[in-house]
Amino acid sequence: MADGGGWSTIESDEGVFTSLIENLGVKGVQFEELVSLDADTIRSLSPVYGVIFLFKWIGGQSRDANAPPDGTYDQSAADNGVFFAAQTIQNACGTQAILSVILNQDTPASTPVPIDIGPELTSFKEFTTGFPADLRGEALSNSEAIRTAHNAFARASPFVDETQRTSADEDADVYHFIAYTPVNGVLYELDGLQPFPISHGPCDIDSFPEKVIEVIQRRIARYPEGEIRFNLMAVVRDLRIRAREIGDTELLERETRKRRAWAWENALRRANFVGFIGEVLKGVVDKKVKDGTYTEWIEAAKKETQRRVESRRAGQNVAGLGGLE
Repeated sequence: MADGGGWSTIESDEGVFTSLIENLGVKGVQFEELVSLDADTIRSLSPVYGVIFLFKWIGGQSRDANAPPDGTYDQSAADNGVFFAAQTIQNACGTQAILSVILNQDTPASTPVPIDIGPELTSFKEFTTGFPADLRGEALSNSEAIRTAHNAFARASPFVDETQRTSADEDADVYHFIAYTPVNGVLYELDGLQPFPISHGPCDIDSFPEKVIEVIQRRIARYPEGEIRFNLMAVVRDLRIRAREIGDTELLERETRKRRAWAWENALRRANFVGFIGEVLKGVVDKKVKDGTYTEWIEAAKKETQRRVESRRAGQNVAGLGGLE
């Protein structure tokens, strides 16, 4: 994983992921967070194009050119039409995992309901056809359209450049996104940090829910007992389309409300409230000055701050003594 190179970090969020691909021109697809490893839940969302798995990166993990920890490398996958790109920068792994599903599910060979990936991604896929994984990864990293769509969901802050990593970032926990999707009758694990797509054996749309749950459970089992920092997102057909097809007005209304909530949350993500907060504070200060209570207000705030500091110190001292009992 190299330097961010102008890519920000984004949340693992169904509304963010859905809006991101829509900004790229993808139609009729959404993301649904899965709160349990349950094949029936995945099947209830059919058609499911794949899943995005987020997990904590454990130090010391590295790719093995000979064999992955689970499954087998398929060195001929790209020759058989599997879209796979090496990850060349760190902060883009979420978008790269998303595209690993989207760009492998746009033909009838992979799914009965192909994804309309739109002109931008169609052009990108055609341009990179025949590229080796490393060059395809470079092309993805250098795509202005993809990077712009990705960075639209960065945290808004006038003080922090999300595209640059600091020493504090280096010490923080690192998380990684990968994709699982059935292509050409095979369940593939697509991880840009691995040298090749990883095959987990025969799999079609019908058997995908059980197969992918088995693989993910084996992966989670490799972590220390009690580790719960995982996130699983299903890539599914827009549920509003299904609701209209079967005449389910309750589902349609629920999904419509969900979309409105996503739009509101994404608007807040893009907003920078520092200016607004500054104006509010100026208004409060002006009122205190006019009322003649400014000095009293400041002194009261100082005393409250000092009280909290002393209370916190007292709590730390009690905690420290507790270990000696």
